[in-house]
Amino acid sequence: MTTTLRPTEPLQRAADGTRSRHYQVCVNSRPVGAIHLGTSPAFGDSVARIVDLRIDEPDRRRGRGTVAALAAEEVARGWGCRQIEAAVPGDAEAGLRLATALGYVLRNRGMEKHLGDTPPELPAGSHARPMTEAGFAAWQAYESERYARTWIERGVPEAKAYAKARSDHERLLPDGLATADMLFSVLEQDGTRVGTLWVALQEDKAYVFDVETEAAHRGRGHGRTLMLLAERQTIESGRRVLGLNVFAGNTPAERLYESLGYTTMRYILYKDLL
Repeated sequence: MTTTLRPTEPLQRAADGTRSRHYQVCVNSRPVGAIHLGTSPAFGDSVARIVDLRIDEPDRRRGRGTVAALAAEEVARGWGCRQIEAAVPGDAEAGLRLATALGYVLRNRGMEKHLGDTPPELPAGSHARPMTEAGFAAWQAYESERYARTWIERGVPEAKAYAKARSDHERLLPDGLATADMLFSVLEQDGTRVGTLWVALQEDKAYVFDVETEAAHRGRGHGRTLMLLAERQTIESGRRVLGLNVFAGNTPAERLYESLGYTTMRYILYKDLL
């Protein structure tokens, strides 16, 4: 039997320059599923994305998804892409196994926690204050560099990683520290600065964009306190869901979030196209 991809629309071009196309997955010309392939808004046309892959129930567990994913890689190579990404829902164990078997590497995962109505108390001696303008300028320079390096360590070319860091900050923080619905906090323990926190208030949830304990104060529970502060700010804003991103390999952070009750909502994996 021959598994092929059959386009169901012309190649689409978005205003940001990315492209995408929907295909039927066919076995001997018989439709058995669908795949949506595109390029990355974050990294441009050199990185492809499997936006969605679905095999109809009667044809699952027969290798159709594997062949369709491999065919998508060939399409991406034809587009000139050097890397391909795939997002897998947190509860899709079969999808995660498939991606891993095909050589995809976990880059990061999105997590969420549903909160109650009572803001958590911070430990004794812990105090949060708003970040100052001077503190924000120093923090932004440091965080932008660290953010870019994080992507570089996970296979993103240096120029694209720095471009992403710049564009993300410009998009998210058009007014700097004064940008609406962005909370920047400094955590102090007995008067000593021990960490920083950036929480974004979105329409129906909040999101932790950055959380970091100062290097000299790590291993003392301040990361947990910063996350309690994020949960407190989320509840006080009237929201009840807090989301975050954690990069693969950051084991202390992964363990912390899991211990606090955060659930993986999706995995992001990538693969270099040789």
